[in-house]
Amino acid sequence: MSGYAKQRASDRIATLTRQGLDLVTLWQESSEAISSAVPYYQAPCWYTLDPASLLVTSHFNEGMPELPPEWLAQEYYADDVNQLADVARSERGISTLHEATGGDPASSPRWHQNMMLGGDQELIACLRTRSGEAWGALGLYREPGQPIFDDEDLAFIRAVAPVLATGARNSLLLGEATDPEDADAPGLIVINESWEIESATPGVERWLSNLPDGDWAAGRLPSSVLAVAGRALRTATYPDAGEVAVSRVMSRSGRWIVLHGTSLVSSSSRRVAVIVEPAHPGRIAPLLMAAYGLTDREQEVTRLVLQGNSTTDIAERLVVSGNTVQQHLKSVFDKTGVRSRRDLVGKIFFAHYEPRVRDNERRAADGAPLRGGPVVARPEL
Repeated sequence: MSGYAKQRASDRIATLTRQGLDLVTLWQESSEAISSAVPYYQAPCWYTLDPASLLVTSHFNEGMPELPPEWLAQEYYADDVNQLADVARSERGISTLHEATGGDPASSPRWHQNMMLGGDQELIACLRTRSGEAWGALGLYREPGQPIFDDEDLAFIRAVAPVLATGARNSLLLGEATDPEDADAPGLIVINESWEIESATPGVERWLSNLPDGDWAAGRLPSSVLAVAGRALRTATYPDAGEVAVSRVMSRSGRWIVLHGTSLVSSSSRRVAVIVEPAHPGRIAPLLMAAYGLTDREQEVTRLVLQGNSTTDIAERLVVSGNTVQQHLKSVFDKTGVRSRRDLVGKIFFAHYEPRVRDNERRAADGAPLRGGPVVARPEL
């Protein structure tokens, strides 16, 4: 494809991520844009990931409304290459099955799975923001007889990946704010370029009244909200000025609150959505504590294992010895009832993440917002 086609596709994707689209629509429209720059077979596989664990929370493919259970078992129990967490943890954040197998894709079990569905070449890309958080992944495929994904294809996907990651994060937040399930659901307020409030979700006043110098009853927005809104509006005028505006503010009650500002581009006006949510140091941490009674250090070791880190990697990250890591792992295995790292990953995924994947598949079919993060569930006895 020409450089002009790739630039048009890149510009189109950037515009889509600033329109406040729901996640499924974002994936659908982005698929069309990508096809003009990087041809692929049938339809892309889009995933959202939990940044804390790099485990899958949703999947969307126009031709595959449900992920086959065999695929999930292969991804989380089998020893293979080109797996999502491995690509997400890698420095490049992108890999092809041809590269990962040294030019022999038939040596990979996932290649045989792909071939059963008509796909030969596979490209997996992590959707990672410029700040380093992995919010999703993209899988592209080509049928037998087609050229392998080349350096230009990979360069294009790498270039748009951070933009798509920010778009995925925004869409998840917008979906959660407009479809609350609990008391800590994010709040959403839409502000126009005249600084007037166009709309707000029920309960948002609870969040805003807890921020310094705000007075919802008097119609006065907190300065922190106005600052984030101003930065987000600037990105609508100058798209290259930076990515989504984010700010962390200490509330009056002593709780950290995170503000996300994203521009909503339309043909007639400029608006900005400001999303307000509690700061989550790692949503998986309270889940692990509640379900398995892990200590803080055991939770940290478990999170790093879920991300695919080795004992040496974990020891370096936590500044402890490898023997100390192994002792923590033994305690984690005892508490969770598993015997290996792979069993630990599989148990946590199928207990807390697979239910979210299936729930999101139903939501996508019903036109409801998709949700991120694991599902808190009681562990099996």
